[in-house]
Amino acid sequence: MSDREHRGPAVPGPAVPWDDDGRPGPAAATPDDGGRPHPGPATPDPGTRPGPAAATPDDGGRPHPGPATPDPGTRPGPAPAIPDPGNRPHPAPAVPGPGTPPGPASAPAYPRPGAPVVHGLPPGRPGAAAAHRETAGIPPPWARYPTPAGPPAAPPAQDDGWRRLPAMMLLVAPATALVKLAPAVIALLIFGAGRGSATQLWIAAGIALLAVGAGVIRWRTTRYRITPERVELHSGLLNRQRRSVPRDRIRTVDLTAPLLHRLAGLSVVKVGSGQSAGSDSGLDLDAVSTGEAERLRRELLTRSDPDTGPGTAPGTGPDAEPAEEIDRIDWSSLRYAPLTVSSLAAIGALAGAGWNLLREANIDPRTLPGADAVTGELTTAPIWLSALLGVAVLLSVMVAGSIVLFVERWWGFRLTREPEGTLRVRRGLLTRRSLSVSEQRLRGVTVTEPLLVRAIGRGAQAGVLTVGLAGAGGEETGGGAIGPPVRRDRAHGVAATAARAEPTITSGPLRAHPGTARTRRLVRATVPALALPVAAGVVAYLGGPLWPVVVAVLLLLAAVPLGLDRYRALGHRLDARYLVARHGSLVRTTSALRRDGVIGWRIRQSRFQRRAGVLTLEATTAAGPGSVLMLDLAPADAVALMAEITPDAVAGFRTAEQAVSAGGGSRTGSG
Repeated sequence: MSDREHRGPAVPGPAVPWDDDGRPGPAAATPDDGGRPHPGPATPDPGTRPGPAAATPDDGGRPHPGPATPDPGTRPGPAPAIPDPGNRPHPAPAVPGPGTPPGPASAPAYPRPGAPVVHGLPPGRPGAAAAHRETAGIPPPWARYPTPAGPPAAPPAQDDGWRRLPAMMLLVAPATALVKLAPAVIALLIFGAGRGSATQLWIAAGIALLAVGAGVIRWRTTRYRITPERVELHSGLLNRQRRSVPRDRIRTVDLTAPLLHRLAGLSVVKVGSGQSAGSDSGLDLDAVSTGEAERLRRELLTRSDPDTGPGTAPGTGPDAEPAEEIDRIDWSSLRYAPLTVSSLAAIGALAGAGWNLLREANIDPRTLPGADAVTGELTTAPIWLSALLGVAVLLSVMVAGSIVLFVERWWGFRLTREPEGTLRVRRGLLTRRSLSVSEQRLRGVTVTEPLLVRAIGRGAQAGVLTVGLAGAGGEETGGGAIGPPVRRDRAHGVAATAARAEPTITSGPLRAHPGTARTRRLVRATVPALALPVAAGVVAYLGGPLWPVVVAVLLLLAAVPLGLDRYRALGHRLDARYLVARHGSLVRTTSALRRDGVIGWRIRQSRFQRRAGVLTLEATTAAGPGSVLMLDLAPADAVALMAEITPDAVAGFRTAEQAVSAGGGSRTGSG
């Protein structure tokens, strides 16, 4: 069916003829279905008789009568044209000849307004390409009809970033659960084997199957995702948990690799958010591969950079600077192992756990081989000898146990400053630990000197005051230790290097506190010790032994040097960057807090302090234990310190202090 049979009624109007190149020309042409132009109707001269009508080829190429012959006295006008959507004039529709069969009802020549016009070749039409070339680039008639569009393509699947734990957790998680349940399972098997019943064996097998099933479910339901804004963790089947930590609140990223995890090449990533210790203080990824854990540590401890993008850690490329080593393990520090309170407490806890295990297993230590002989010798020996022997055995066990714990805790210890700006502690024999603290969170350093370490070994232990460094316990909380006990001068040097401060930041001279503070330290040390000789004397008077009296008197005499030592420990100093304070005797602590880390003050004054004219000043901070303590400080020194660091916040205190000084008193308020 030809294009002319599809045209609607002609719209009269002036027509502009077009030549073969698409430019206006003298003669109007009507393209046929093949796209080839042909001459339009001729315009007769007014003085010439009309000749035969010009033939216009139809679809089949046969001539048919042209338009009606005009009257000799009338000059015909231009042929009407129908404008197309491109505002190009179009020739009038051709008149079908007598040999042309009538077509169907006419249809609109153009798409309705607003429909897209697709210029292209009709698929499957023979000769369309050649016809398009012959029109010199003018779109053919069929190109003005829209091509029906297919259904829109489905958008490509987007990676939502959720990742599963490594498949090795299918082995590690059940094995870890079985190790924790090993004592109960072993006891169950031992007692079950003696009774000749298989019930205990089935129970043990059921426990093992439950552990394996729990590990599979945990792996299947645990997913995590690291986005530029948050760290998200989804876990649980019956108790679904959704954990999310904003990346700008991340304070610490710790890597822990227990023995089973190390054998499988995995590490536990513990993300701390700086909140109070507990289940909501962060999240644990238990576990990811060691390489992935190291990458997450660098990424999460680095803040977003507008130039490099979120999580881009400086110094992690091929040209990265090596880490600066601040300290490493020195096995001469092994002599401090039995002198620390934490090691002795750990040995006591292990001894108590072992005793409870023996009781649960119904094992009496007196029935062990050789126990009867030892018990007989002790019963015949004097009491003092038995007591000394028992103390010697206990100390031997505690010393040996503390050395073992020291080796396991500090094996492979290294303290480094990483290129991304973090202090990193790596240590551990069976369980490898890595603690990373951003230097942006560092507010100061501490040097701790326990009494035995200070008196016998002349040692100390360095630590840091860091915002948000709160963990489950031990040296990972508050002013967390960044190394084992070492020589005193070395501990002060490590603290100064970690703080990027002068070497004497914690070892320099301090300003002494008033003399009334010495009296208070002596009174507080000796008055409680006086109760012991009195009680021992009453017992001896009633017929008891005399040796408790001797011991009580020795303790009273030891309280005097203890009080004097507590006074010598008091002191403070304020320099350009740090507020330094020291106190304590059983555990002497020297704290260096940055001036910009002080967020407030707390003043405490008891009745006895008011009579002595001293007070206790605490510089509150968001780092470490929460404050730096200055005991028995003169009111004038306290006000001067506060005015120097935070002048606007203590204007009222300074006025009150001047008023008290003018009245001849030293009493201050509390705040």
